[in-house]
Amino acid sequence: MKNPSRRIVILGAGFAALTAARELRRRSPDADITLVAPRPEFVYLPSLIWVPTGIRKGSDLVLPLDRFLADHRIDFHAASVTGLKDCGRTVITDQGEVTSDALLIATGGRFLKKLPGIEHALTLCEGVAAAETIGKRLREMDGGSIAFGFGGNPKEPSAMRGGPMFELLFGVETWLRQQGKRDRFTLTFFNAAAEPGKRLGDKAVKGLVAEMKKRAIQTHLGHKISGFSAQGVETEGGVLPADLILFMPGLTGPAWVENSGLPISPGGFIQADEFCRVPGKVGVYVAGDAGSFPGPDWLPKQAHMADLQAMAAAQNLLLELEGKPPVARPRAELICIVDSVDSGILIYRDEKRAWLLPPSRLFHWAKRFFEGHYLRVFRK
Repeated sequence: MKNPSRRIVILGAGFAALTAARELRRRSPDADITLVAPRPEFVYLPSLIWVPTGIRKGSDLVLPLDRFLADHRIDFHAASVTGLKDCGRTVITDQGEVTSDALLIATGGRFLKKLPGIEHALTLCEGVAAAETIGKRLREMDGGSIAFGFGGNPKEPSAMRGGPMFELLFGVETWLRQQGKRDRFTLTFFNAAAEPGKRLGDKAVKGLVAEMKKRAIQTHLGHKISGFSAQGVETEGGVLPADLILFMPGLTGPAWVENSGLPISPGGFIQADEFCRVPGKVGVYVAGDAGSFPGPDWLPKQAHMADLQAMAAAQNLLLELEGKPPVARPRAELICIVDSVDSGILIYRDEKRAWLLPPSRLFHWAKRFFEGHYLRVFRK
């Protein structure tokens, strides 16, 4: 029989949300768990990099959650979150209210779209449609200039997603060579930082810039981005001409947090402590891109870190329901394979070390293997 005192609600259907769902069910077989998200589907965002170059179709990366939800005995409430009330005990959605005894927030973040002319840039990680549009634009071009870059959140420097842009850059360069038209394109990587990817570690920065030089990719670094236009990227160091702009803006928290009563970080994220608890809110936890967490300044916004936070949050949430103190702290760890269609660079960082392994076909296939391994639970 289900324990009526354990009504747990999870907001979201991404990495953190589904990892939390599995962990909660594993640790509490009798809990009453409800997942709230607009659609019962999971999008495997890391493989969006392969859609423009044709390694993956968009439909390969969108997986229905019906069987996952049934296997884990999780109820689903199809809705978009609009706010919270009752100190987090009630979730307000566009399809009614959902009450709980404990709440785990994993709705992800959103991109900052404040730069003038941002409509002239395409953002890969906005989803399948964006990735497919990039692929279509690439196939329509027989030559020209393409600019690749990413931005940050000035109020929360760690809130950026640079890895996929390095992958898209190297992947497109490889694909153009495979198509026999690389010599007709000028590729340029731009970033406001003089050392892009610093959060990955010094060795990673040097390795990535060296790889750009090896591939004859131009760089426009250390100049603040002021906007975009149909002609290119506007920076304080001048205009960077581009026929196609591929840009990943910085991240901020979900829009609905403004109507939540939750503590919000300077960068617009839900504030969390070392245990993934939301300070001052009983039974409210956060994991993944929606949260702002204590830790090193390079703490990544990536799926692996979201999974680690979700597992800690789930464990601590259940301990709190039992009247016990939290014990689980997610370790700070960055693991990234910067893929380039036919090879990959492995980057690792934790609080003690940071290293990079040079390009190898092995890492490309390792990334593909991990994709299949991770998704097997949804493809049963």
